[in-house]
Amino acid sequence: MDKKELLVRTAFQLFYTHGIHAVGVNLVLAESGIAKRTLYHHFPSKEHLIEAAVHYRDLSYREWLISRLEAVPAGEPALLELFNALNDWFHSRVPDIEHFNGCFFINASAEFGDRDSVIHQACAEHKAGITALIRKHVDELSLPDEMLMEVTNLVVLLKEGSISMAHVQGNLDAALEAKGILERFLQCRIANK
Repeated sequence: MDKKELLVRTAFQLFYTHGIHAVGVNLVLAESGIAKRTLYHHFPSKEHLIEAAVHYRDLSYREWLISRLEAVPAGEPALLELFNALNDWFHSRVPDIEHFNGCFFINASAEFGDRDSVIHQACAEHKAGITALIRKHVDELSLPDEMLMEVTNLVVLLKEGSISMAHVQGNLDAALEAKGILERFLQCRIANK
């Protein structure tokens, strides 16, 4: 791993565990063992380092999630697998993406609430990318066109809600509860066709 990647990974781990504003550059340097001069060679400011950490998490999280969804057939099985994957993450059984400490993108966008902020926009882009991934599997459900966005939104809301419930309320089974809701909804849709 090169020094730039080590800085980004270390910064991400610290930001995710402690919060972005709570972590100073000096702590990132101390934890990574890299000199300040090297950090500023790669990142002209802390905001640039934060942006790199957001992109790092986006890439690692998407790769993990895509691999989980591609392990099962597209459509309903993949949509249900989404919640199995979240359940594993909530129970910290996914070493590739760190222990569960809520959604890094929700946390980061809360710390950078201005929608024009580069950090906030990067978080919004991540959420849009995950929504597009979900939509791809909803499109496989043979639903009427007018239902596709509605079902996509339902799955996204169940996903986001389960992340929030797991983190804020400590309900680590929230993803399985959301999966049950989705299964019942899909069974009702099929029965009413």
